[in-house]
Amino acid sequence: MKEINGADLANLPLPVKSLFTGYLLVIGLGLLMAGAQILLTHGMADGKFGLSVDDIVYSYHGNHDGENASKLEAKLHGSMKENAPPEARLAMIKWVRAGAPESEWETTIKPLVNQYCIACHANMPGLPNIGEKDIMLKMAAVDHGVSIASLTRVSHIHLFGIAFIFFFVGWIFSFATGFSTWVKSFLIFTPFAFLIADVAAWWLTKLEPGFAWLVIIGGFGYSLASTVMIFSSLYQMWVTPLRVKKG
Repeated sequence: MKEINGADLANLPLPVKSLFTGYLLVIGLGLLMAGAQILLTHGMADGKFGLSVDDIVYSYHGNHDGENASKLEAKLHGSMKENAPPEARLAMIKWVRAGAPESEWETTIKPLVNQYCIACHANMPGLPNIGEKDIMLKMAAVDHGVSIASLTRVSHIHLFGIAFIFFFVGWIFSFATGFSTWVKSFLIFTPFAFLIADVAAWWLTKLEPGFAWLVIIGGFGYSLASTVMIFSSLYQMWVTPLRVKKG
């Protein structure tokens, strides 16, 4: 099959192969790190490790009703459960459900925070310092999910930044052989389509939690298509020439 400018991945000059390979390896590692970051942020939204539909709902739509309606209560039932005895957690949960009255902060809640929470929350980067009353009140507020302002900011960064990644991965893959024109075109376009679906699903989930599945499908879809293109490109640049020589 005649490729762009008569070139294909197996026969590219060594410096170009080196450039493409370095880029693809870094992008592949970046995708793995992005997956790990999602597990450690959105994946802990329901207080349990591992990404689930509930994690997506809590992250974007929030948890407006019932148990765990605040981030503080969700943490006390989930990832922070082992860090304080039941009586201390119960006292903080009752305080949250009573509307987090400021009159009880100094006498009841702050001593518990100082005893069981402050050692980590005042010293570890990335953890909110819940020893400060204003921060603790925000944690105790009903969780309405990500704000519109934050969602707008993250959406435009996500769309611009990841589109550049997919452009160069797709451009490199466009030199691959052994794929029909339609299959190659489909694979190149697929990550862009799933990226649009992913970001649109954030906004839809903010309004209606039933769209949370679409967030997972979008992220999985563009990750899978990118992985196929990355491995196919690396294989054809380095393994295919060796097999031709042996043949």
